[in-house]
Amino acid sequence: MSDTAIQEKIIMGIDPGTRVMGYGLIRVVPQRVELLQYGIIRLVKYTEQAQKLKKIYERISAIIEEYAPDEVALEAPFLGENIQVAIKLGRAQGVAMAAALARDIPITEYAPRKVKQSVTGNGNASKEQVAAMLPQLIYAPNLQKIELDATDAIGVALCHHFQANLPQTKNKGWSHFIQQNPDRIR
Repeated sequence: MSDTAIQEKIIMGIDPGTRVMGYGLIRVVPQRVELLQYGIIRLVKYTEQAQKLKKIYERISAIIEEYAPDEVALEAPFLGENIQVAIKLGRAQGVAMAAALARDIPITEYAPRKVKQSVTGNGNASKEQVAAMLPQLIYAPNLQKIELDATDAIGVALCHHFQANLPQTKNKGWSHFIQQNPDRIR
């Protein structure tokens, strides 16, 4: 797909968290990707889980209303050894998803390794490496030192853009394979 075939669109990336949630919005235009907005939602002052979830929904909804993204991409929660943390992260992610789905915005989820691989070429990259790579990949003339949760969210949006522009790799079945590769069938 050529750059001229890419239609202008806004992608919102979200790095879910229960203490700090990052978000980043990029605008994809022919010939470049621009950083539109980014930030974090601080949740540490809220003691109750329900309060945090309400705040996430309100803030993500407000950002969606202001920037009208065409698509939302989220980083999947990392499943560590602490199941309670995983449950809380899943709830936070679910509330952010609900804010987008309530407005009929398509959502896509990416594993943390996939995001790092897409942005840096290394699935084991650090948050700092992801942040350092962003100025080389997006047009952001006023990019200042920003918090890593926000740079992670920008990375999720970029990952979604990169994945959306890959040639179709979905398995379309054996009949499609045979039709596309008659020389490989004996």
